Amino acid sequence: MTGQMLAAAVERARGAVAQGAWNEAYALLRGLPVADLAPEDLEALADAAWWTCHPEESLAVRLKAYAGYAAAGDGRRAGYTAWMVFYDYQDTGRTVAAAGWLRRARRHLGREPECVEQCLLAWSDSDAALGRGAFDEALAEARRMTALGQRFGSPDMVAMGLQVQAGVLVAAGRTAEGLTLLDDTMCSVMAGELSELFTGWVYCLALQQCMAAAQLERAAQWTEAAMDWCASLPAGNPFRGQCRVHRVEVLDLRGAWTPAVHEAEVARRELLASDPQMAGEAWYVSGEIHRRRGDLAAAEAAFARAHELGWDPQPGLALIGLVRGETASPTAALRVALAGAGRDRLGRCRLLAAQVEVALAAGDNVLAREAADELDAVAQEWPPADAALLYAMAATAGGAVALAEHDIDGALSLLLRARSLWLGLEVPYEAAQTRMLLAAADREAGDHDDARLELAAAGAAFERLGAVPDARRAAALMADGRHRLPGRLTGREAEVLRLVAAGLTNRAIAAELVISEHTVSRHLNNIFAKLDVPSRAAATAYAFRHGLA
Repeated sequence: MTGQMLAAAVERARGAVAQGAWNEAYALLRGLPVADLAPEDLEALADAAWWTCHPEESLAVRLKAYAGYAAAGDGRRAGYTAWMVFYDYQDTGRTVAAAGWLRRARRHLGREPECVEQCLLAWSDSDAALGRGAFDEALAEARRMTALGQRFGSPDMVAMGLQVQAGVLVAAGRTAEGLTLLDDTMCSVMAGELSELFTGWVYCLALQQCMAAAQLERAAQWTEAAMDWCASLPAGNPFRGQCRVHRVEVLDLRGAWTPAVHEAEVARRELLASDPQMAGEAWYVSGEIHRRRGDLAAAEAAFARAHELGWDPQPGLALIGLVRGETASPTAALRVALAGAGRDRLGRCRLLAAQVEVALAAGDNVLAREAADELDAVAQEWPPADAALLYAMAATAGGAVALAEHDIDGALSLLLRARSLWLGLEVPYEAAQTRMLLAAADREAGDHDDARLELAAAGAAFERLGAVPDARRAAALMADGRHRLPGRLTGREAEVLRLVAAGLTNRAIAAELVISEHTVSRHLNNIFAKLDVPSRAAATAYAFRHGLA
């Protein structure tokens, strides 16, 4: 290839890069002799390879671009490229190499006057401080990143600095402030103010933060926007897979299980090469859907694959054990998972909710109460409007424990609140599970009509979802309830109550049933005690309310 031909090909490739035509740019640059390319064109080839899902090739070429910048004495570009190499290594779990390249980026950029590339070092410093729980230090570094971005007129760095600040504030419990910054940052993304790379980064981090903070409605809205943006990216691009996994999480919660399983399968294909751990998350969500549908073999296989890829298979695996009648192993597994849980509030709360369920099945009300109380404490760190999902989980768990402790009034209060929250969030499976608990509490309170209504609503929801085991359980309880009398009345007591409600005297009832008046009086005393009513009039009202008159 002559010099003139090379220059023309490079010029066409640069034009493709400028337009974000990554497939075209990759095809043009990959066909050129690497030794003849300038560092900036090697960097463009590395970017094109990454966008078109060739991560190892991207890394190899980026290393060559770094060498070119370093040899030319371009400290800023060398520092920037070294940081990008660090990010690639870190993103794929190669932490030792990542640490070395971050130090190299610091050396290059530390020798330079203040510049926009130093924003990336502030970002890394903020993340490191956040990992140590040093919230003030993390926030200071994130603000330094934003200030540098503003000073050098970089919308990308300003937006990312605000995004990092939002993450720190949410992690520190300053939820309202963090969510305000998050929404501001997302407006910059949707207005098209950022480059493609930073658009993808901001979308990805925002969705992670929304799910970790149990912000379901925000996650749902931003996921749809992210998927619209991803539609224009090359097939297999990592951002497509990452955004799709968050979409799968939302679909799963909203009860759209069939599309969730399909989307999870696509996400796994898109992510396996570039982000295997996130592919593991897609496997995990698929496993949860299989478990609730009653396909335990498919669920176990999915959880095993998630674990293989680095994703924790709990609490799903423990709940499968519970279905099979085990309690000791699931209890131990959840205790280990909770000990290793990180800062993901939603993930920890899911583990605690499962621990409540397993402990109650094992008859360990003390452990169940401890887990429910911790879940409630986590929710209470947030204003109710900002964490409805966590409050719903806490109320459900607390209601289940209160029911086991025979605190029927407490159970009813908590479960009614939980049902309202789940329905408001449009999370149908958990709403139906809560209705099952409510039915049990209603029966304990002697309100069999409401119990039947809750069971019917739960059963219909389970049928729509395809949650076969739960639908069968609801149907069995409905059938059982039809053969039971309210208030634990015996058949003879129900007959006496019907005649009382018809206005008959004790003598007339005795004649009707061919028993003595003394026996009628004894039955009435039992009826008053069981129904907790003081008089014939109150007993009559109860009979009409419960269909016995």
